[in-house]
Amino acid sequence: MYKIMVALLIGTAITANAAPPTAWTPIEDGKRIKVIAHRGEHLHHPENTLPAFQAAIDVGADYFELDVRTTSDGKFVIMHDDTLDRTTNGTGEVKQHTFDEIRSLDAGIKFSPAFAGTKVPTLDEAFDLAHGKINVYVDTKNADAQQLVDTIVRHDMQDHVVIYGNPFFLYEVHKIRPALRVMPEALSPDICKLLIRAIQPEVLAFDASDFKDPVINCAKDGNAKIYVDRLGDADNPETWQKAIDFGAAGIQTNLPGELVNYLRTHDLATH
Repeated sequence: MYKIMVALLIGTAITANAAPPTAWTPIEDGKRIKVIAHRGEHLHHPENTLPAFQAAIDVGADYFELDVRTTSDGKFVIMHDDTLDRTTNGTGEVKQHTFDEIRSLDAGIKFSPAFAGTKVPTLDEAFDLAHGKINVYVDTKNADAQQLVDTIVRHDMQDHVVIYGNPFFLYEVHKIRPALRVMPEALSPDICKLLIRAIQPEVLAFDASDFKDPVINCAKDGNAKIYVDRLGDADNPETWQKAIDFGAAGIQTNLPGELVNYLRTHDLATH
């Protein structure tokens, strides 16, 4: 299905404009590796919450990653799952609840009593926290393209985001504001080539399944930066270094503090 969706984009490609480097990243020499905190610093803080995002800033990450969903009354909230059950004291699908219903929930108590009372954040709150301090990796689970673009621009974050999602959604974002950095999943050599022809992305996303020589080479041939997930068993110095050796420009990790320290030790950190 993903391949079909990507193929349908061919023939209507628009060239994306590159965004300038972030103001709080003093070194941009092509060798520095971006640290992406997966769902914020969520091993010691409730995932996808403001405390987790602040902790990612505190440890020196270059991005925090968040997941955007839409409430039944059209508001953006931050949550990975399509249901409320795992991370809050609520139940049911996010899209079936109003914003006020979701804001009444506790997004911290299941993680630890120390975080009791933590709210499900809005995208507005996440951008307010990030502005001038860190970039944001926006994983769009369920969002309207125009509404997302408007929110990004309203917070003056257009030069400080990458936007991940399905290719149709990303193409809509690209049409609305071509300079925004959309980041589709590379997936395979053929799909990578189609994506580069369709939207010429500045950056492509990789995970363990597609971080392989033929797909990596496609990204490099298309002048796309490589942001790769190193999560779970792959989240360690050996596989971080292998990713760097294979050309990764950014690494998404559950261990942002440890990765920052590793990069600083090897003179590869951005700051």
